[in-house]
Amino acid sequence: MTLSPYAPIVGLFALAAFFALFSVASARIAGPRRYNRAKLDAYECGIEPSPQPVGGGRFPIKFYLTAMLFIVFDIEIIFLYPWAVSFDQLGLFGFVEMVMFIGTVFIAYAYVWRRGGLDWD
Repeated sequence: MTLSPYAPIVGLFALAAFFALFSVASARIAGPRRYNRAKLDAYECGIEPSPQPVGGGRFPIKFYLTAMLFIVFDIEIIFLYPWAVSFDQLGLFGFVEMVMFIGTVFIAYAYVWRRGGLDWD
């Protein structure tokens, strides 16, 4: 009987799931149970929590822009890893395509920089 090539990955996921469940269960069993009002309140960096409207507070658009920028540059890194692994097989074509890709991302970065998307005022 031969093992599937995915058996180590499935085993790793099973081990991770077991560890997560074991950690949560053991913390629930062995952890302290002394709850009071201060521990159950929301914590906001040591200051008294401000009351929130029923539907939740509004966030400035800067939070969303920063999150979108992070996702864009994170996706760039995701594309760079497979390219770096198979760089020898791709040859000059792969190199030119990656230079074009990085150039496009750099143009987007320069645009965001000029528009003030990276300033946190």
